[in-house]
Amino acid sequence: MIPGMDPREIMAATKHELGDIGAAFYFDPATLERGKELGLSGMRFYALGRAGVLGTANPAVVQSAFGYFHPDLLAKWVTQGAEVMDPVPAARAYIACNHELGRRKFADVAGLDAFVDAAAAVIGAVDGAALALFAALRAEEVPSDAPAAAAHQAMVLRELRGSAHLAAVAAVGLPTRVAHAIKRPGDVSMFGYEEPPTVTDADRAALDEAEHLTDRVLESAYGVLTDDQAEHFVGTVHAMHTALSG
Repeated sequence: MIPGMDPREIMAATKHELGDIGAAFYFDPATLERGKELGLSGMRFYALGRAGVLGTANPAVVQSAFGYFHPDLLAKWVTQGAEVMDPVPAARAYIACNHELGRRKFADVAGLDAFVDAAAAVIGAVDGAALALFAALRAEEVPSDAPAAAAHQAMVLRELRGSAHLAAVAAVGLPTRVAHAIKRPGDVSMFGYEEPPTVTDADRAALDEAEHLTDRVLESAYGVLTDDQAEHFVGTVHAMHTALSG
C-alpha cells in the first residue's frame, strides 16, 4: 500500500471489489431461501428488496432508481412482489440477508471496525441529491456487530457508486440499456431485452466519460479519508473480497 492515495486512486483500488461484496448476498442460496419463505421467489425478492427502501413506489420510480432493466420486466417483478409483501418490510428482510452473509463470511477478517468507520465517513460526506436509492438505503440502521456492519457498509457504498453512475450515464446522454450492453453484453436477455442494442464507438466513449464523471461526483466524499483510514479501507476491502470465496 502506497501512503497518500488520492480519492480517485482509492476508488480505482476498491470499486470493483466493493461492487462484488455489496451484491454478494443478492442471489446467495440463503437469500433465495429466505425469499421463498416470504413468498418472494428469485427476482421478486431482489427487486422488491432493493427498491423497498423507497417505500411504496410506482414501478416507474423504481425504474428511475435502478435503470438498465427493461421497464416492463422490472414493473412485473415489483408489482408481483408488492402483492405478497409490503415494500419496507421486504427491504428490511433483504438487508438482513446481507447482514447474515457478512457474519458468515467476514468473522475472521481483521480491521473491520476501521473499515466500518472509514466507510461511515465517506457515506456521511455525500450530499445525496439525485441519489435516491443510495439516500434511502443510507437511512437504514447499521448493525452493531462488525462483520454485519462491514457487509452493510459495502452494500451502501455499492449503491452509492451505482446511483452516482446512473446519474452520470444520464448526464452524458447514454440510454441505460446501451450502457448495460457495453458493460455486461452477456446479460442483455436477463435484463429483459430480446435483442442487444446497437453499440457505437461514440456510445463507448460516452460510457468512459460517465465513469470519469462518477469519480468526479464521489471524489469529495472519498477525500475525507485520512491516509491511515484510506490504507485500512483499501486493505480491508481486499481482505473481505478474498473472504467471499472462502
